[in-house]
Amino acid sequence: MEETLSRIVADLDELRPPPATSSSLLHPPPPVPESTLSDLRRLVGAGDPDLLDRFFEDLASRNLPPFSLAQCIGSAMDSGGNPRVSLLASDVYLSLLLSPNAPVLSLFAPMAFVSLLHSVRKSVRSRQAAPEEDSGSGARAPAKSKRKGGRRGSGSRNLRGVGNDGFEEGEIDERLFFAVLEKLVLVMDLIHLDRFPDSLKSLVHTVAELPTMVPDSFCNPSVHRKLTNLCSQLLRAALRPEHGDQANSAAEVLKSLSPLIMLAKSEVRTFALSFVTNCMVDAGKQCEGVKKAVVNLPKYLVQKAPEKSELRALAVESIMEIFRALEYGDRVSFVEYVVKMTEGKSSFRLLAVDLIVPIVMSLKDPLGVQANEVNDPWGLRCLQVLIKRGSDSNSAIRARSLSNLVHLVGFFANDDRSCKILKEVLGIGDGVSQKTEATINNLLKIRCLDEKAAVRKAALNLVTKLTSFYSGSFDEVLLKTMGMACSDPLVSIRKAAVSALSEAFRKFPDGIVATEWLHSVPRLISDNESSIQEECENVFLELVLEKISRVRLAGSPHNYSAPYKLHNKKKDFERQIDLLFPNGALGLLREICNGEVVPWIKKICKSLGKKNQLRPVVATALQNMIKASESLWLSQSLPIEKWTAPQGAWFLLSEVSAFLPNAIGMRNDDAEPCSVTWAGDRVFLLQTMSNISLELPPDPAADLAHNLLKRIEGFDMHPTEVNAHVKVLRTVCKQKALSAVEADALILRWVRQLLSKATQVIEKYISENTQANEEGSFFTPPRSGNRRGRRSMTTSELLPQATIAAYTVGSLVIVCPSVDLSTVIPLLHKIITSGDLHPKSKLLPAPQVSLKDVAASLYIQGWLTMGKICLIDGKIAKRYIPLFVQELEKSDSAALRNNLVVMMADFCVRYTALIDCHIAKITRCLGDPCELVRRQTFILLDYVKWRRVLFLRFLLSLVDESEKIRELADFLFGNILRVKAPLLAYNSFVEAIFVLNDCHAHGGHYSSQSAQSESRLFSIRGTDEISRSKRMRIYTCLLKQMAPEHLLATFAKICTEIVAAASDGMLSIEDATGQSVLEDAFQILACKEIHLPTSRNSTLESPEMDDESNGSGGTSPAAAKGRVISQAVRKSLIQNTIPIFIELKRLLESKNSPLIGSLMDCLRLLLKDYKNEIDEILVADKQLQRELLYDMQRHESAKARSEAAETVAVMGKSRNNHTPQASNAPSGVLHQSKSSNKLQSNSRVASALADAAAEATTRSVLREVNRGTSTPPLSSLKVPKVRSCDGATGSRGAPSNRPREVLESLRRQPFGSDDEG
Repeated sequence: MEETLSRIVADLDELRPPPATSSSLLHPPPPVPESTLSDLRRLVGAGDPDLLDRFFEDLASRNLPPFSLAQCIGSAMDSGGNPRVSLLASDVYLSLLLSPNAPVLSLFAPMAFVSLLHSVRKSVRSRQAAPEEDSGSGARAPAKSKRKGGRRGSGSRNLRGVGNDGFEEGEIDERLFFAVLEKLVLVMDLIHLDRFPDSLKSLVHTVAELPTMVPDSFCNPSVHRKLTNLCSQLLRAALRPEHGDQANSAAEVLKSLSPLIMLAKSEVRTFALSFVTNCMVDAGKQCEGVKKAVVNLPKYLVQKAPEKSELRALAVESIMEIFRALEYGDRVSFVEYVVKMTEGKSSFRLLAVDLIVPIVMSLKDPLGVQANEVNDPWGLRCLQVLIKRGSDSNSAIRARSLSNLVHLVGFFANDDRSCKILKEVLGIGDGVSQKTEATINNLLKIRCLDEKAAVRKAALNLVTKLTSFYSGSFDEVLLKTMGMACSDPLVSIRKAAVSALSEAFRKFPDGIVATEWLHSVPRLISDNESSIQEECENVFLELVLEKISRVRLAGSPHNYSAPYKLHNKKKDFERQIDLLFPNGALGLLREICNGEVVPWIKKICKSLGKKNQLRPVVATALQNMIKASESLWLSQSLPIEKWTAPQGAWFLLSEVSAFLPNAIGMRNDDAEPCSVTWAGDRVFLLQTMSNISLELPPDPAADLAHNLLKRIEGFDMHPTEVNAHVKVLRTVCKQKALSAVEADALILRWVRQLLSKATQVIEKYISENTQANEEGSFFTPPRSGNRRGRRSMTTSELLPQATIAAYTVGSLVIVCPSVDLSTVIPLLHKIITSGDLHPKSKLLPAPQVSLKDVAASLYIQGWLTMGKICLIDGKIAKRYIPLFVQELEKSDSAALRNNLVVMMADFCVRYTALIDCHIAKITRCLGDPCELVRRQTFILLDYVKWRRVLFLRFLLSLVDESEKIRELADFLFGNILRVKAPLLAYNSFVEAIFVLNDCHAHGGHYSSQSAQSESRLFSIRGTDEISRSKRMRIYTCLLKQMAPEHLLATFAKICTEIVAAASDGMLSIEDATGQSVLEDAFQILACKEIHLPTSRNSTLESPEMDDESNGSGGTSPAAAKGRVISQAVRKSLIQNTIPIFIELKRLLESKNSPLIGSLMDCLRLLLKDYKNEIDEILVADKQLQRELLYDMQRHESAKARSEAAETVAVMGKSRNNHTPQASNAPSGVLHQSKSSNKLQSNSRVASALADAAAEATTRSVLREVNRGTSTPPLSSLKVPKVRSCDGATGSRGAPSNRPREVLESLRRQPFGSDDEG
């Protein structure tokens, strides 16, 4: 050791720094070599106090103070060579400070301490770089080196990269690294850093960074735990008072740990949070300064919280973990801070809304239900804040606030006292004032129709949660809104709407809720999404069929007693039947029979039956209800012929009996349908009997067939009963016949029998009617009235029978297409052509009778039967289809037109080639004056091949007078066509503008006179507000169906085919329709639906992405690429558009056109929305920029002045109306003069305000467009010059034909700060 000591002193003496001169101060002292550092480490490691004393004495004898030794070791730490040498120097320096009797005060140097911390960071960074070097050289290294590296693991590779590629040296390096940290912990007890705040700050930053810098190097959990323990000890040591003010130290520690707290879930984040919630909170109990810093940490984290949704959620978790570690008073203080945040900027409001839910759930008794005196508990304020933020201007905040309300409502739902307070806050339930009651209901009504999908979904989820809180009746408007949401284009919204309506139906099983549910949910069985179809089936099974099945015992005859005797037995029966089935089953059955609901109920029952989900108890319950109703009717001593079963019971039984035939019990009186008087019930009864006919014994089946045939032969039933009887009779024949051939022969036999009798009835009526007409036409004088009257009575009696006979013929044709119709077709031809009166002789007209006038019902049935015959015989169809089309065009009967539309739709399927040329005439019914005909046409033509003509005629349905047709149109364009023909709206958009305006003034659009007359029927021409609003409603609906790239293309097509066409003279702006087309184009280009969202709004709007997307929180490369392409297309598009607008503006100004106002409004919006893209054009030509801004200001001023003048005129008129008449003339004149002066003064004020507002608006546009950029020379620009209407350029230095007064006004106009310079 003596030699080592001498060698160390000698080496240090050689490193003696030069005398302190001005030049020497610029150069650091020489570093201690590695050999000397190793000797020093061995010397200090020996632990001999005498040797160490001699070492410091020898240094003093050679005039080497400890401070210079620290400088030399610090230089070794800062050496940029091997990081291991720096770490070794750090270890030696710390060992010297910890050695016995060491001169700590003189040996410690702030610069050396900072160099020590730098060496620690440098060694960690080298560990991070080692894996990258290995991976970079691995591709070129041999396989042996790869296998060698693969055996070790990432930790050993990192350590080996620091040393000399030796395992032992790697071990030494790891031990050396931790030795430095352990000695640094001990040194913190010896030194006081209160005089060196920068050293303390550097220490805190280094220690806070270490866990984030070495997660891969120390992949072993025990090693990483050792590192975090050492970091915790160092940070705790930094908080001691000897190192400075504890409040400042705590603030520095927390500031350094904040980035770690905001990281994603990892061990580093766990370490930071654990240190704050444990160590810092404990230290705060002894020091008020530390406590204050910890209390303010959540507020600091709020300021640093990121805006992306996933990172923001992690920030909320971290803040809440620190929040739970605070004392109650500090937590309440932070809650008040969060409430104030909801009034700040959008990022703070969004974060505050997310914080409120965990805050309310973390504290005890947030609503103050356990307190004796409640004075505005903070929990109530949080709820009120969420309700208020539900109407925030930012859609992401609206969605989050409503979603968080859902969580809080579910959190408080289990406590009765909390529920009571919650009802008062939300304004629902009993005992709530009208003012409060409108709070949440009105909010939900608006948000269920919000433009953002996430907001709509959150509102519907909130309705689902709040349903249990409602009492009394459900809000009808809110119900309608939920029903409309069932037709939303998004699948997730439709699912949420079904859930909300179903929950309301569970709570309120009858009344308006049941009605709305049945009209909204069952129709989703035809939805494109299979999961919605399954949900629809499940809720129908639960809420309808199971509810009906639960009344099977209540409907037993022995469960009720004889009723009391009342004066009105029928009312008594209705009261008793309601008491017999009290759970709303009767009302549910009544609503099921609604014509709009019946098709969906049939489809649901069929789907459930195929899946074997229908239970026999449903059929049993329905039969019990029918029997119980009949028994109760008889107990009232009422005539059985007037009894009807509960409405809807037979209908539902007929649907389920097809899959549950064994559950239907037939009685003797059931075989005779005459016992049921209501035609609808008889039809459903017959359908039920058809479904169970296979279960009937032979004799009852034969009796049933005989009775059915007799009933049909009478030709005295309702048409719906005729079809039912024929179908049942055919089913019975097929079920009971021994073979198919025998069944067909049996059916053909009775069909011929019925057809013969029907032909006789029809022929007899026609004959009687002809004779009656002839008797009154050929006798002069006419015969006596008695005989003619008797024949007229006979004819009127035969008409109903003949009508039913004609209908029966059509039913028979459908059942048996092979029957001979040679005797029937001439009669039907005579009926349908009886309206064409063409006299055979000009001298003596033939006696012809128009059945269209005297027998309208037979005339309509004749067309219907002929249509059925055409469906089974193509040759007859080829002859008669032109007659159908002709009758459809000229008929004045809405019922006949409706039947003809239905037949034409069937012809479209069966005879596509024959009917294709008549599609345009069929679609004319979309403009029919009868709502039913329009609606039937809309529904039945939905499946035809979509063409532009058909599409353009369907557009008017979007603004139809009927609300039901509008809803169907919205569903068609928003759901069906969006999938079936996604490009149809884009391809036909520009053409739709011309068609809706009935414009033929375009030079490139030629059409015939007949086409123009037809297009006028499907146009909304006019410049009034109602016509414009209808057209804009159609345009916006089409724009919502387009993809972003199609929106840009549509923008370009409108500019090219309309705006540029008007500028070039191809579109006549002198024509009224041309002006209307151009004005519509301006409004479309200015509407928000055609503009893509800009990047500046994408950050906070990103949570608004509907959950139908992939749900990934990050931005995909495809999306980023799409945005880049979109921005490039936007820039090119707008740079080509602005010159067109400028040319058109000059043309309109030269013609003094009224369209200049619409153009300026559109141009102003384009300048604001596309300010970045337009900037290059306007910067290139400052004169053009000034002209545009001057014209815009003039237009805004004129518009504001006219509005102000109208307001002043209205004020003056109201004053004149309320001014009492004066008693004498002079005083009246004086009063009139004062009023006139006042009005003139108000007009001047209004004009001045209008000028100021216009100038402010124009300046705002100028500031947006031009950020004070100087004008570059024109030679350096490649922007095309814009020519005026006279051909002169407007660039600087070129001649111009602009009016002198405009230029002079521009020179006089003070632009202030917006000048070029």
